[in-house]
Amino acid sequence: MLRWLPPAPVDFPDVDQALDEPNGLLAAGGALTPEWLLAAYRRGIFPWYGEGDPLLWWSPAPRMVLFPSEIRVRRSLAKRLRNGGFTTTIDHAFAEVIEACAAERADSGGTWIDAEMTHAYRRLHALGHAHSVETWRHGELVGGLYGIALGQAFFGESMFSRCADASKVALVTLARHLETHGFQLIDCQMHTAHLASMGAREIARKTFIDYLEKSVDQPTPAGLWPSEPP
Repeated sequence: MLRWLPPAPVDFPDVDQALDEPNGLLAAGGALTPEWLLAAYRRGIFPWYGEGDPLLWWSPAPRMVLFPSEIRVRRSLAKRLRNGGFTTTIDHAFAEVIEACAAERADSGGTWIDAEMTHAYRRLHALGHAHSVETWRHGELVGGLYGIALGQAFFGESMFSRCADASKVALVTLARHLETHGFQLIDCQMHTAHLASMGAREIARKTFIDYLEKSVDQPTPAGLWPSEPP
């Protein structure tokens, strides 16, 4: 039976109680406050819900992750990185990135990032927990991604692209940046062909939780993120 969470106190069931079908559904309720969100990520849990649904929390098994050192850059992408006219920044346009990720897409017909979700992650950005990578071309924002950083783990939430390979450029930038600073992994949540093509792979949920227990309480390396959100 699905557990319903009151607005307080912050208290999640163990991830082993997540349903097999739908895969990883753990609980409903709670709130999209920083306290709930940070507690969720520490435990390998993330929010996701559709229009008209209550707030739902998930911890799927297996878990899709990308180890930064395993980022896969195919020849065509390497050429685009060198000669495609792209530049990248970190935390320069968080609001614009999340709004772009929330926009309706032709291939999906909708979005799961509603106004409440957008507000919640902008609060986390203001607190220094949520971060974005931006891809620019000719001065225009053409791609990017955002997620949460805790200790030495990064939890990817969404990405967007307005031209070929723009989101891939952002992901490569993120992975290389995190590898340089000793991060353990990037949580990709669930399998997609796009992420698999970039080197992400599935691991057992228990293995994922073991990684989190070793990484989320580690100190954030100095100089990893801008000292203050712009």
